[in-house]
Amino acid sequence: MSDTSAETEADARAQLAKPLGKGRVEAFSDGVIAIIITIMVLELKTPEGFDLTALLSVKHVFLLYAFSFIYVGIYWNNHHHLLHATHRVTGGVLWANLHLLFWLSLVPFTTRWVGESYHDGQLATWPTAIYGLSLLTPSLAYAILVQTLIRANGANSALSKAIGSDRKGWFSTALYVLGIGLTFWQSWAGIACYVLVACIWLVPDRRIERD
Repeated sequence: MSDTSAETEADARAQLAKPLGKGRVEAFSDGVIAIIITIMVLELKTPEGFDLTALLSVKHVFLLYAFSFIYVGIYWNNHHHLLHATHRVTGGVLWANLHLLFWLSLVPFTTRWVGESYHDGQLATWPTAIYGLSLLTPSLAYAILVQTLIRANGANSALSKAIGSDRKGWFSTALYVLGIGLTFWQSWAGIACYVLVACIWLVPDRRIERD
């Protein structure tokens, strides 16, 4: 009987010694991102009229939705690649991941606000700037997640070697800051910076794929 208890205790300790699995992190993140995209499409309002002119009058709303959809999709894609290169997950990683998802969850709100601010071919300054801020904060949160994962997996891990100095990430962050600043001069100039960042990340991170 004592031998059985000792074996059970040893098995329990072995289970606790195992690193946290990343499967639930991926599943939870996928679910939250799917909900974010669903909320965005539910925020789309039908035109007030029933002809092509009425449809074209809300084209800016659809274009902003499409951009935000692509933006969230880019995070989902790169998040998948990031976790694919990860072998160990810690409590800090879980919180860093939640931090990223929190900021992503605000994108539907800012997308609708900037869409409703459109008037005479221009987007209002503050909604466009706040929209840029809602793109900047996930960028910073993603960088925090990357560094937390590197600490969890070790400086010599494949993930650490693939990310390197992360010049791409910091360059993107700088473009967001520039875009927010340009918004106070010309709103479309700020949007152009946001689109440029999306183009940079449209292809999944080759650094991770190579490793």
